[in-house]
Amino acid sequence: MAISFKDLEKKIKLKEIDTVLVALSDMQGRLVGKRVTGKAFLDYVHKETHFCNYLYTVDMDMYTVPGFKSSSWETGYGDMTVIPDHQTIKELPWLEKTALVLGDAFEHDGKTPVAHSTRQVLREAIAKANKMGFEPMLGSELEFFLFKQSYEEIHSNHYKNLKETSWYIEDYMIFQTSKEEAFNQELRNSLLDSGIYVECTKGEAAPGQQEINVVFTDALNMADNHILIKNAAKEIAFKHNRAASFMAKYNKEACGSSCHIHNSLFDKKSKKNIFADSKDKYGMSKTFKSYVAGQILFLRDLSIFLAPNINSYKRFQEGSFAPTTAAWGIDNRTAGFRLAGHGSSIRIECRVPGADVNPYLAFAGLIQAGLYGIENKLELEDPLMGNIYQNKKAKIVPGTLREAIELAKKSKLLPKIFKQDVLEHYIHAAEWEQSEYDKSVNDWEHQRYFERG
Repeated sequence: MAISFKDLEKKIKLKEIDTVLVALSDMQGRLVGKRVTGKAFLDYVHKETHFCNYLYTVDMDMYTVPGFKSSSWETGYGDMTVIPDHQTIKELPWLEKTALVLGDAFEHDGKTPVAHSTRQVLREAIAKANKMGFEPMLGSELEFFLFKQSYEEIHSNHYKNLKETSWYIEDYMIFQTSKEEAFNQELRNSLLDSGIYVECTKGEAAPGQQEINVVFTDALNMADNHILIKNAAKEIAFKHNRAASFMAKYNKEACGSSCHIHNSLFDKKSKKNIFADSKDKYGMSKTFKSYVAGQILFLRDLSIFLAPNINSYKRFQEGSFAPTTAAWGIDNRTAGFRLAGHGSSIRIECRVPGADVNPYLAFAGLIQAGLYGIENKLELEDPLMGNIYQNKKAKIVPGTLREAIELAKKSKLLPKIFKQDVLEHYIHAAEWEQSEYDKSVNDWEHQRYFERG
């Protein structure tokens, strides 16, 4: 459950908790940190601890990527100070006698935020919204695949002959998901007990594919919840001798796994959704329309933040429920942006990100783009209708990470919403990912060229 520091102190003294995970999100959106004894956490770690600052300069394999200005062999890979945010303390029922607290990253002085740390990038966006009188409220829907094999078995088999938990599409299917209920029930209830308001799990549009939905909350809390949900799914799958994968496109024959991001702005004082206007044709306030116009304007340039990996772009396929256009529609799942809800629940759903997205960076980019639209009073074009995949009026999202990198490098828009050093940091990370892929030799090449080439 979500607990206060005093509650945690009591549980540690009663020996109900003996381990505190002190963690933060890395560039890939993974939990990284330390397992701290309860005694040490109460004595001094609750104030601050230290992580190597290379954590924001390594790739998926934890390789020390050269060329970052913030941290390198030349700078000596020093420490950053991590200050636990006591508002994030949660008890984790799926791990014995364990609690978690997320932290904010500061430079070694303990005072200067690490500008490119993912939580700080989102904090900057939230601060701007707050200054304008808004509170960004978001909800992210995560999809993933569940396999009958363990992670070790899958790795030993070189990620071949994967066995999903079903052999037919299980979208909304109760019988098939009953077979998977031992895992999903523990996932739902454990997260609920940890303080994350889970609404439901369901089968999705491919064999073995799952979806978990949680109730929306403020942007920072939602991003924190998001990375914990992914980590919990993997840990609980491990307990059940299963494996969960959040790859955007794990199999070319199956649909990809998305992360649909629902977002709206609430008035900070009245706590009401400011996107609703019952007098408008679509129920949208002028502020809402400008917000969506900003997001559409920025979408292509934001791609490295919404689709950060090589694999991310293999999900974008026509007729797959993964959008390929920077356009909006009314309750239309072929659009990159779908108008959802009505009245006080009206919101925009960005359908572009996959399940591999870093929520802090994606949320920050979408919020900042929307705020830019409001500041500049952008006009929202009429919604597109029908099959938007085939609508030639809509701009196409980048088809590869390479294209997305070039858009980001040439963008005149991104410097308006991101600090220059932050932008350079994440462009460099994307360029490294692309260069590593370019040097790789993969199964497709073996099958095509080994004998016949």
